[in-house]
Amino acid sequence: MQLNLANPLVFFDLETTGINISKDRIVEISILKIFPGGKEESKTRRVNPEIPIPPEATQIHGITDEDVKDCPTFKAIAKSLAALIEGCDLAGFNSNRFDIPLLAEEFLRAGVDIDLNKRKFVDVQTIFHKMEQRTLAAAYRFYCDRELDNAHCAESDTRATYEVLKAQLDKYPDLQNDIKYLSEFSSFTNNVDFAGRMIYNSKREEVINFGKYKGRLVTEVLDSDPSYYTWIMNGDFSLNTKRMLTGIRLRSRQGKSN
Repeated sequence: MQLNLANPLVFFDLETTGINISKDRIVEISILKIFPGGKEESKTRRVNPEIPIPPEATQIHGITDEDVKDCPTFKAIAKSLAALIEGCDLAGFNSNRFDIPLLAEEFLRAGVDIDLNKRKFVDVQTIFHKMEQRTLAAAYRFYCDRELDNAHCAESDTRATYEVLKAQLDKYPDLQNDIKYLSEFSSFTNNVDFAGRMIYNSKREEVINFGKYKGRLVTEVLDSDPSYYTWIMNGDFSLNTKRMLTGIRLRSRQGKSN
């Protein structure tokens, strides 16, 4: 089934130095851009993470420090990458919980202002887990009746994710071939920040989603405990989380001054 697209849809996959969004870095990124009408454009780049790649990460994706020592840094490719995905919606496998937060973090570190919050996100893993509860290799076998060769190769995983989504639309008549619908269907959370440290409640108010203030309104916590903001800003939290919290703080202060 051909995807029903209003905007180009970018399938992407990251290979990284680890799974810590605030500390780890991208070592490979693969993009498969699908245009309305079905035209495809693909690109894969290795990236010098500027930090050592741990052996346990290399065991997963096979990329070593030697492989990327002469590759460009993310900062060097950030502007061209932002231009490539400008105006596109994004899709991936476990992308809402990992790839998108880490990609956003890399853009912030590179000083490239790209507002990913305006995009629609389709997480093929979430659709798969809601329907069947499996892994990407199993999803590829189940939906496409083929074995996934070169798993944990960004390019192979990206292509497989695209093919799985099309097969899911063929298999489940109740899945609408519409990116807005798929984005909402594949979202488990209503995050304010990509890491999910803050979420929206039913009134679209920002609420703390961890720690001793879990469940409390962000604005209330900032008012009652001003040191909380400083703790977040100085702590091991993602740049995106800090940016979103700062925005809430500024908006709250402006509201009080009006």
